[in-house]
Amino acid sequence: SFKGLREDKPAIEIGREVAAPLPQSARPAANQNDPVAGIKLTHPDRVLYPDQGITKVELAHYYEQIADWILPHLEGRPLTLVRCPEGHHRQCFYQRHTRDAVGDAIHAISVREKRKTVQYLSVDSLPGLITLVQMGVLELHTWGSRVPRIERPDRMTFDLDPGPNVSWDEVKAAAAHLRARLAELDLGAFVKTTGAKGLHIVVPIAPEQTWEYVKDFSRSVAESLVREAPERYIATMSKAKRHGKIFIDYLRNGRTASAVSAYSTRARSGATVSVPLRWQELDKDLRDHFNIKNVPERVTRLRNPWHDYETARRPLTTKLLRKLS
Repeated sequence: SFKGLREDKPAIEIGREVAAPLPQSARPAANQNDPVAGIKLTHPDRVLYPDQGITKVELAHYYEQIADWILPHLEGRPLTLVRCPEGHHRQCFYQRHTRDAVGDAIHAISVREKRKTVQYLSVDSLPGLITLVQMGVLELHTWGSRVPRIERPDRMTFDLDPGPNVSWDEVKAAAAHLRARLAELDLGAFVKTTGAKGLHIVVPIAPEQTWEYVKDFSRSVAESLVREAPERYIATMSKAKRHGKIFIDYLRNGRTASAVSAYSTRARSGATVSVPLRWQELDKDLRDHFNIKNVPERVTRLRNPWHDYETARRPLTTKLLRKLS
């Protein structure tokens, strides 16, 4: 169902066990003016990350190499995009909706917002990814639900956002604490870097409950940790109170909210990437380690860190919610 990929080379499922080699198409084009995945890039030599000298065509080749890994995280999900047409160091802007006609490579998802229906962008193919690069997209953020059950989230995301003077050991301990709390509820927990200073803990759930229910559930989880260690955690957005604490951000679970996709680049120096991890990899501080240069090599040699993601999917129930009170 992933249009634009080789028919003999299916995309990696999020829960699939073994990494596959890079597709032949991942080899760099002989000329930077050549189309990538059939998409013609304008200004292919435009520098998007000046500190590293990374150009638009290099970004396109990154997504060409990891397409099989990122597409399962994108398929069927409304996107919020960070577009930086002149590079991350120049003006960037968010885009959620489109009024323009979308081509074969990009799909429109209709979403009801307040009194009107709007169109969100979505991609499920390599040409779709490269079209986003052509548009100057440096970050891909996804909803916690996918079509056709757009009103029933299929995951919860917790963003561990450390305030000033919070050490890596404290962030790592918070991730372990949250994982243990979720395990008490028989919920799976999967960790990834954000490409910035925090970590995302992602929980696969059965797409049965409403946005409001899932957000309330995630808030109850966050507040249960705050009650146990108010000196370490906070569950409100107040920056004034965040000094020396970790904000357990559950707000990613609200309707129209989003979280940066696994394997997406970030619009920041270093061309950092949000990368799924094995839990034991938290022994090292890898938050800004991964970038578009080393991620393609990682996915060719490593078993999928989230290989058991689908088997961990569970329903959220009122019985579980009562355990948190």
